Amino acid sequence: MRSPLADRFVLDPSLVFLNHGSFGACPRRVLDMQTEIRERMEADPLAFFDRDLPELLDAARRDVATLVMADAEGLAFVRNATSGVNAVLQSFPLAPGDAVLTTDHTYPACHNALAHWAGRAGAELIVAKVPYPLAHPDQVLEAITAAATPRVKLALIDHITSPTGLVFPIEAIVSALEGRGIAVLVDGAHAPGMVPLAIDAMAPSFYTANFHKWLCAPKGAAMLWVRRDRREDLHPTTISHGYTTAKGSRFLAEFDWTGTDDPSAPLSVPEAARVMAEMSGSLEALMAANRSLALSARRVLADGLEIPLPAPDSMIGSLASLPIPSRTDASVGRDPLYLALFEARFRVPIFPWPGSRDRVLRVSAQRYNDLSEVEALLAAVQRFLA
Repeated sequence: MRSPLADRFVLDPSLVFLNHGSFGACPRRVLDMQTEIRERMEADPLAFFDRDLPELLDAARRDVATLVMADAEGLAFVRNATSGVNAVLQSFPLAPGDAVLTTDHTYPACHNALAHWAGRAGAELIVAKVPYPLAHPDQVLEAITAAATPRVKLALIDHITSPTGLVFPIEAIVSALEGRGIAVLVDGAHAPGMVPLAIDAMAPSFYTANFHKWLCAPKGAAMLWVRRDRREDLHPTTISHGYTTAKGSRFLAEFDWTGTDDPSAPLSVPEAARVMAEMSGSLEALMAANRSLALSARRVLADGLEIPLPAPDSMIGSLASLPIPSRTDASVGRDPLYLALFEARFRVPIFPWPGSRDRVLRVSAQRYNDLSEVEALLAAVQRFLA
């Protein structure tokens, strides 16, 4: 059985697609709007880029800033959250003897970026060990603050972790670290459309997030928000015309134009938010419905596989992960369970996780999903593990 909302997406109906968290999925109506923007761009490229684009970007920026409750003057569009992370790390002043902090739940690509830029500066990379399974969100805060030595200048912390699907107590983490003079870069790749956001009130130094995931915008739509006192020395990874702007915000001028590109994805974000809100009545209702499905999904899987829940319900958004038994060594290639499920038309990620029965299975909950798909996944996993 498929969700009655599945036909609003272009996903292959023969798939059991439980991996929205990795790349998202875009509704037909949003893709249609993106096509309209592209046709307008190609009809008169000069007028589009030279005259229209600045106003279009500002309008989309204002809508997005309202959505995430952030100062629009500090919100720049980027291609993806990893690009936002790299822009901050490339610009942040580090010196030999400094340290940067992250956790062992951090998205691997961002961990790599942190290791690269810290290594270039001669700074130490400290990785806080956050327990998994865990019983309380305070364990996350305790692990991070315990690892924050006086030499730490910058911390890269996930709002919602990718492999383990945990909603970290990010407000408390930001407050604790920024209170010590540590700049916090929040990787909120999964946050917009999954959890309510109030970035101004949170007040990290930097916050980056994707819109192609839980808001279902086209791929290539993301944001980097920078607190006012951090904007002066922050630059995109590509330096272009905006570097020498003589009017307006140099910060926005640099990020708004890094060279000729297709801006249709970020310009489609407000439409994506409207479309997704209409599916449930509001974005708040959308988040609640997806969370309810994620909680039900992990209960079905945990009961069927006889696995204790690895985290409290309060730490679950629209992702749910479970540590599952491993019969074989997958370190030399793709996990055999992943491969078996892929061949059976299930799209669900399985991550290696040392110390948690060797691997973690993660399911996503989006409006095109139905609990019957999770039940079918459980039956397939049980057959493989038998």
